[in-house]
Amino acid sequence: MLKTRVITAIVLLAVFVPVTVFAPVAAFGALIGVVVVFAAWEWARLLKAGAAGSIVYAVIAGLAVAASTRLDAPRPLFQAAGVFWVVAGPYVLARKPVLAAGAWRAFLLVAGLVIFAACWHALVVARGVGIAFVLSLLLVVWLADIGAYFAGKAFGRHKLAPAISPGKTWEGAVGGWVAVMVVALAAALTQAFAPTLFSALFAGLGAPRALFMLTVLVAFSVIGDLFESMLKRQAGVKDSSGLLPGHGGVLDRIDALLPTLPLALLLVS
Repeated sequence: MLKTRVITAIVLLAVFVPVTVFAPVAAFGALIGVVVVFAAWEWARLLKAGAAGSIVYAVIAGLAVAASTRLDAPRPLFQAAGVFWVVAGPYVLARKPVLAAGAWRAFLLVAGLVIFAACWHALVVARGVGIAFVLSLLLVVWLADIGAYFAGKAFGRHKLAPAISPGKTWEGAVGGWVAVMVVALAAALTQAFAPTLFSALFAGLGAPRALFMLTVLVAFSVIGDLFESMLKRQAGVKDSSGLLPGHGGVLDRIDALLPTLPLALLLVS
């Protein structure tokens, strides 16, 4: 299992790092478009759209992303996705409705088109600002995840959402937040690799508000993770798919990014 995970990770890095660092923005956007289409396919599968329905949904999601490029600016997409995560995200986690049936399934299938289009635009806009900027966006989620893993292993005692994701703890969430705060302060104070998300927030908001907004982003990265965990639990599956051997599915890798990216772009736009 570990060998499979390592091989898959190496292959992914061999594809994504050169495209992110060296390729034109258009090529980067094309690669992210492929990622979004596969994630949309998994989203539909978790909502029990059926084999054919999931493929059709993925095609529609790809067409929706392509059509959204005609917008004068992606800010309305970021706002719509932000409203979904701020309102529907916490509500779903608190009330735990059945998501793959009735009105909820219809709502989430429609909302998914906005969510995935916003994700695509956020990454492409960030890449247009600069390599360091797009990597700093991803770093918020990566640090929160890595910090949560190690802090949870070392200190985890109190379950964060036992009915949804039993492995997550409050101590882990705090550890992830601390990791983000430390790196954000170091990056902002040294202006390392600026412009980054950290330098933009500190310059535009000042240190106290910047740290608060980063705290909000970390919180929503957790909400995105838990939201997908609830989808999987209700669907009765461990992973969103088996597309990435040893790692699960594409949605498993980007779930925390889905709320974080549009909210971050709204904060710095």
